[in-house]
Amino acid sequence: MTISLLFGVHAHQPVGNFPAVIDDAHVRSYGMFLRVMERYPEFRFSVHFSGWLLDVLFERFPDDMARLAAMTRRGQVEWFGSGDCEPVLAAIPHRDRVTQIATLSDKIERRFGMRPSGAWLTERVWESSVVTSLVATGIRYVAVDDYHFLCAGEDGARLDSFFSTDEDGRRLDLFPISEGARYRLPFSPAGEAVAWLEDLARQGRRAAIYFDDIEKFGIWPETYQWVYEKGWLTQFVEGVLASRLIRTETYAEYHARERTRGIVYLPTTSYIEMNEWTLPAQRATEYHALVEAEKASGRFEAHKPFLRGGIWRNFMSRYPEANWMHKRMLGASRRLAALPAEQRTAEHQEWLHRAQANDAYWHGLFGGLYLPHLRRAIWNNLLRLEAALEDLAPWPRQQQGDLDHDGHVETALRNEHIHAYVRDDGNAALVELSSLPLAHNFGDTLRAYAEAYHAKIHLADAAPAEPAGDGIASAHDRVAFLHTILPGDADPDERPRGLFVDSAVDANNMLRPLAAYVPGAAADRWVTGGEGWRIEKRFALEGDALVVSFRVEGTRLPAAIETEINLAMPSCDGYGGRYVLADGSVPGGFGDVLAAADVTRLRLEDSELRGALCIEAAQPFTIEAHAHRTVSQSEAGFEKIMQAVCITLAWPPAAAEQRITLRIIPAA
Repeated sequence: MTISLLFGVHAHQPVGNFPAVIDDAHVRSYGMFLRVMERYPEFRFSVHFSGWLLDVLFERFPDDMARLAAMTRRGQVEWFGSGDCEPVLAAIPHRDRVTQIATLSDKIERRFGMRPSGAWLTERVWESSVVTSLVATGIRYVAVDDYHFLCAGEDGARLDSFFSTDEDGRRLDLFPISEGARYRLPFSPAGEAVAWLEDLARQGRRAAIYFDDIEKFGIWPETYQWVYEKGWLTQFVEGVLASRLIRTETYAEYHARERTRGIVYLPTTSYIEMNEWTLPAQRATEYHALVEAEKASGRFEAHKPFLRGGIWRNFMSRYPEANWMHKRMLGASRRLAALPAEQRTAEHQEWLHRAQANDAYWHGLFGGLYLPHLRRAIWNNLLRLEAALEDLAPWPRQQQGDLDHDGHVETALRNEHIHAYVRDDGNAALVELSSLPLAHNFGDTLRAYAEAYHAKIHLADAAPAEPAGDGIASAHDRVAFLHTILPGDADPDERPRGLFVDSAVDANNMLRPLAAYVPGAAADRWVTGGEGWRIEKRFALEGDALVVSFRVEGTRLPAAIETEINLAMPSCDGYGGRYVLADGSVPGGFGDVLAAADVTRLRLEDSELRGALCIEAAQPFTIEAHAHRTVSQSEAGFEKIMQAVCITLAWPPAAAEQRITLRIIPAA
């Protein structure tokens, strides 16, 4: 009896990723993979490329895209669809799922002559709500992990073919991706992988179902040498084709000739590693310890379906920055949908689609929330859309509401240049300061969080992970360090990283956080104080500037008032960012430490921003500035990433009002 090998690969790069990174990915993975597979037309397989990446590859590597088109025409390649800009479908509205999926399907049909019947689910995030959107766009089947089926109570021995599910009367078929295949390909020797497939055939298994990241074939650590220089992919393909027990098929071919295994209803879940990453640090540590204890006892495989962890949406509760970005995106979607059809354009839809790209909304071994350039790409596209909507259906100039459902009211201040949001959480600080002309959010930073993997920092001098056999180690098992990380580098922040986060310095030079602001007499004012003194804080927009006023009154005034302004600058600690004082001198770049007294004006120039930001004050202040960095882990290892310029302004309170102006200056 033969077994069908359903072999699929998924290629994706985040919207906004650096061109050099994409070029490197193509040179080391996408292009190499296609050139090997081109030599074996009888090896059938399926592919999914996110639409944004396809656009880039057609522009930069047209010859390889022509190669892929030829492989499609000869029947070797089946195309899978999905959302065009790789959103987590469950995290966006039905109307946007439909336009996202249809956009990519149209693109594939136009360029490759095939309209997808199958779809890749971003990060294999499953919620039953996506069924109707997929079916409405012509998708008949998707691939998700076998873990999803095990969590539904299915017998692992039956997970060798597709099942069916339904929602609101719509049927969708589901293929269970084999975890055994995901962990073997391409990490175990090619001969062993082929022998494993043949053993499945002897057991009478119908199909071996594989669909995973193509980046494992050349981009993950050690894989380029292993897969191409040492010939793993060639050996595997030739071994499969030489076997009398294995035949390759596309998912479409298999789906057309087989019947469903039966009905199944999957729980909300993703792959098992993701379910750990979604948990808060302490819970993730406890969950990981439980999993390791089960493995040590030999019970893990039997109990795995019941060790569920969290779900993908938990990232919105773990990271307020991700939640704010997500809810702002949903608001823009609603505003766009409310426009008359004749006012909506393809460009509007493209901006929205790009603002829904999944990568910057979550964090694990692969998620990009910690990467400023990926968050910036979301905000760039979201603010381009909002600038267009400002001309068609402007928002109220002042508005209050709990926009992100966190229990705190946000006050929005808007004009044609700036959108600013103040959160009523006791800090009375800005959570967003966006320039519509620059399509940039200066508040787009990330506080330092405790992460479960920070416990591995002490392993900096440990030996690298060894593979289980003669293959190579998976990124999940490696501990590497791109930068020197000291334990203190990973300390979590105690307060949010907003703009104008205030403190008072008492007579003993002790810093006291001002975290008990309450709304004042007007919507743009907040009030706090201490024994014998009171402070009123007011925000206002004046053209292309934000003005923050502090009035301190009382008989026992603090020695000084401090306010911390965390500014997301595109250049971060790169060459393009620098400080400029009032006299024209340049004391350093954004990655440097800055300390100065009697300052009334500081300009932040950034070549990537296409503009500058100027801080001006009515009273002289002392200034201290440094880079705010976080410690995160990716498949490449631990790294320190600059998230923002942290600028602290301090001045002695007086009867006169302190006015601090942040003026946004587009490039000439």
